[in-house]
Parts: sequence; structure tokens; C-alpha cells
Amino acid sequence: MTHPSIHARTTPDKIAYQMAGTGKAITYRELDELSNQGAHLFRSLGLKAGDHIALLMENRLAFMELCWAAQRSGLYYTAISRYLKQDEIDYIIADCGAKVVITTPKCADQIKGLIKGAAGEPIFYMMDEPLPGFRSYDEEAASQPITPIADEIAGYDMLYSSGTTGRPKGVKKAFEGKPIDEPNAFLRVLCANMCGMNADTIYLSPAPLYHAAPLRFNMMAIVLGGTSIIMEHFDAEEFLTLVEKYKVTQSQLVPTMFVRMLKLPDEIRAKYKVSTLKGAIHAAAPCPVDVKARMIEWWGPILIEYYAGSEGNGVTVCSSKEWLAHRGSVGRAVVGKIKILDENDEEQPVGEIGTVYFADAPAFTYHNDAEKTKKAYNAKGWSTLGDVGYLDKDGFLYLTDRKSYMIISGGVNIYPQETEDVLITHPEVADVAVFGVPNEEMGEEVKAVVQPHDMKRAGKALEADLIAYCKGRLSAIKCPRSIDFEAELPRTPTGKLVKRHLRDKYWPKTAAKI
Repeated sequence: MTHPSIHARTTPDKIAYQMAGTGKAITYRELDELSNQGAHLFRSLGLKAGDHIALLMENRLAFMELCWAAQRSGLYYTAISRYLKQDEIDYIIADCGAKVVITTPKCADQIKGLIKGAAGEPIFYMMDEPLPGFRSYDEEAASQPITPIADEIAGYDMLYSSGTTGRPKGVKKAFEGKPIDEPNAFLRVLCANMCGMNADTIYLSPAPLYHAAPLRFNMMAIVLGGTSIIMEHFDAEEFLTLVEKYKVTQSQLVPTMFVRMLKLPDEIRAKYKVSTLKGAIHAAAPCPVDVKARMIEWWGPILIEYYAGSEGNGVTVCSSKEWLAHRGSVGRAVVGKIKILDENDEEQPVGEIGTVYFADAPAFTYHNDAEKTKKAYNAKGWSTLGDVGYLDKDGFLYLTDRKSYMIISGGVNIYPQETEDVLITHPEVADVAVFGVPNEEMGEEVKAVVQPHDMKRAGKALEADLIAYCKGRLSAIKCPRSIDFEAELPRTPTGKLVKRHLRDKYWPKTAAKI
């Protein structure tokens, strides 16, 4: 059993969290005292175990202080993306039932319109200098005791899916009433046993903290007694600078970050020492085979890939050694058992593509959405996240795409990820999205939208070059019939492509979509 409160007694002056840009840091003693004050404030407001708070803020030290305050007071804490619009934020706050919402001046424009002074609405706090309508979190928390509350009990994050295919879905873990020093068993195995994280860890966090993986890994780094360096936002060269500066030992990334680092000039990549890295965990999106192979060649066999969702209904893990023997795989199941099912719920043989289900896995529910929860399960109680893939003879899972993204052209199923993985390797492509668009004869045809490194190059010549490049590597039916160009594709800050924002432009509202 371990917890930052324990490290606050044994290594009180050790840095727990530090911001990469400003250098501001917080020790284990300070983290313990500030999270205790937060817990006391929540209790003074009448919040009890099982209640909800919501956070809307940029990457900063206070983000983690608040999460630990909620964790030790038995609250569900919902971190909201600061890139959402006001209506989306309003929906999440209402849906999760937050009794307290805490934000910062940087996010004021997105949230101030929600304060109406109506009975039953949340208490709105602002850190730093509060604007009119907000209470001062700093002032009220500072007046609270720095000792633990009397009724400490473990709280949990309740995070929302990124909404890449529709309204975000809140994933709620059943309240179990566990002690605060009992960490998530799987995360401990992944971080400590597989990635080598411990009290000597210098963890580099490059992604927004509102996302599940960055938040949970940041908390696990501190559970294990290490130090976490938090980037305000990801920049490819800055990441390498920080690895060398702080002698970083572990990090958690997404494939988009790999692509951006690999596209740095060779002389830039070569000037930074990354030999201190012992483990680089990645997930969130499928990683193109060529990209991962180049990362392993550069960093060594330290990449650890996992496949899981915020739902926590099943997990696969793949070490670099395993991946090199099963290129393109996301690993074997370590939580639950993988089942590949066809449209009739029949199990598929080895090598056959179908919907990925997990059997004998933890149950989950989508908060306030019984219909979505029901659709995630089949008659046997197996659950799915909607991904499509297949198993090899050794039980390794390969993802081909999301079911909702599948293109059906002339009766043939086409998985856009395969086409995207080819196009992203072209030297002029910075980002790419592939999806189906209406075709009167075939039903759908393959469309690509490309973000070029240089928009001045966008045009018919580059389009023809990219289509030819694709046809040299894939069968013609999988290649785009046409390519459009955009200055920037709509990705979430965690690297997920919001494909519906692109695809919807090409589909009449009356058209039947896959």
C-alpha cells in the first residue's frame, strides 16, 4: 500500500510535480498539505463520498493537487477538456452532476456564461484572481487545516470519452469504499512491473491532464514515489530537450507525437541524448508499423504499447520484443479475454476480422445512458469499445479500425486506418484522415483529407503524387479516389482525430451513414 501522503512523511522535500515551462514545483509535503486543505473544503461545502466535482483548467500544478484532494475525500472528479465549447462543457457538468466546478482565468470565457445564480447549480470556483461570479478557491482552501480529514476514503476519476463520433460519454466506476492507499492494480503492474517506474522515476508528461492516460499515469508516478515533469503543451523538440535536461526515465505518449518527432530534421534529433529513457508507454490511437519500427530503432526496445479505453473493460499490452515478433499488434490480453465476433455474434477464427470484445472483464456503465451501455454488451455479457480487429495464432490482437469508420464500397469492407498508415509515411504529409464519401454506383468511395507540411504545395500535382504513392503500396480499392487539403486536421490535444468533423461535410443530412 502506498500513497503520496506516505511519501510526504518519508521524503517530504522531494519534488512531486514540476512544470516544464515555468519550473514551478511542489514537494510531497506541499502536495499533502494542499490536498488535505482541498479535502476539508469539500467537506465544509457538504460534499460526501460519492459526490462529484469538475475541473476545467490548463496543465498546471493545481490540477494534480485538486485530483489528490478529491481522491482522498471519496469524490468522483471529472476533468473537462479546455478545448470544448461552452455548450459541451455545460452538458458534461450537468451530466456528471458536479456540485463544485473549479476553473482558472484562462478558461473563463468558456465557462462564465454558465453561471446563472439558479438554485441547485454547482458552486463555481476560480483559482488565482477570481472574476465576478466565481468564488476564490485559493482563499477558501487556505483557511482549512493541513491535516487529513477524519473520514478519508478513495475517490475515482469519472472521465468522458473524447466524443470523436458523437456526444462524450461519461465512464463511471462503481464506488467501492476502498482505503486511499490502495492503487489501481493494473496501472501498478503496467507502470512498475512492465515500465520500471519506482521512487527513482523522472516521468515526463507531454499531454493534456484532462485525458485518462496522462492523468492516471501522473498519479501513479506519485503513488510510486517518483517525480513528474508536466509539459504545458507538447512540442516535439522541447520534449527531447526535457528528456536530456531532466534525465527522464519514463513517459507516456501517443503516435501523433512519435510522427512529429520523427519528422524533425535528422540533425535536431541527433543532438539530444535520450539514453536515460527506460520506458515509453503509448496508446490512444493505432501506431503505423513504419513509425513504431523507426522509434524502436531510435530509442531502443523500450516502447510498451497497450490497448484500453476509459471504460477499463479490458486491456492488452505489448512489449517492444513482442511487437518486433508480431509487428502491428497491440499485444495480448492482460485484463479480460479477447473475442472476435462477426455481425451474428459468432466467434471468428484466427486471422479473420471482426468486432473486438472482452469476456471475463470488469463491467462498466456509461453515466446516465442506459442505451449506450446496453449497446456495448452482447447477450453473453461481453463488452466492446466498437473497435475492429483480428487475432493471430499466438493470441496477439491487431486493430484494423473503428467499426463506425469502416467504408463499404461495392460490398467490400475497407478499413481507413490501413490507408492512413501508408499516406502518413509520405514526406510531404503532416497529418491525414481517410473516410468514406457517397458514391452513386459503389455506395461509398475512399476520400482522403491531407494536412501537408507546406500548404503552398496543396493542389492537383500533390494529389496525383499521393494517390500514386498509395497505389504503389495498397490495392487500388483501398486508395483514395480524391484528396482534399486542409491547413490543420481536427485532432484533440491527446492525438485523437475527430473524423466526424471532416466526414460530415461530405454527407448530405439525408444520406445513410455507416
